[in-house]
Amino acid sequence: MAWENITADRATAIVAWLWNVLLIVWLMMLFGRKSTKQSETAWERVQHVVPVLAAFWLLFESNWSVLNLRPFPEIPAVLWIGVLLTALGVGISVWARLSLGANWSGMVTLKKGHELVRKGLYRWIRHPIYTGILLGFVGTALIKGHVRGWVGLAILWTSFYFKARREERFLRQEFGEGFEEHARQTGMFLPRLG
Repeated sequence: MAWENITADRATAIVAWLWNVLLIVWLMMLFGRKSTKQSETAWERVQHVVPVLAAFWLLFESNWSVLNLRPFPEIPAVLWIGVLLTALGVGISVWARLSLGANWSGMVTLKKGHELVRKGLYRWIRHPIYTGILLGFVGTALIKGHVRGWVGLAILWTSFYFKARREERFLRQEFGEGFEEHARQTGMFLPRLG
């Protein structure tokens, strides 16, 4: 396929494949996790699951006329940037997930024998899985091209921000000054500058 011949449908197919790769990795890695010592409540879980689902629905499925405006042109350069950002985001999420190993959970939890992971991307970023998903979402929003994708991004970022804060409360409780030191050296979603 020539670089200049990519279409929005082809780019959408590529990023759908990338998101499915992330889903498959997640499903394969559900096994071998440590058992849970402490967990968020069901209501707290709903507070971040529902917005995430709404964000992806806006990105892929909704069809509201006012939100279907296109702020970016549907040209090959924009489509390829979207594919590359989505691929980079999925790659970051997978790398971060592998770094967490048995400490990972889709819910806000503390595991029995929980470790404060400071390897891989966690050396620079406290929540690199969210960073990767947000970056992938930006790429896919570029490809889909509608305002609704950017609205979904705002919802997703907000949901991840509040979930990350809840995770950090758990980590402060468990690791005290060790987590505080880690937080001073890292950024929440991006590396700390300076």
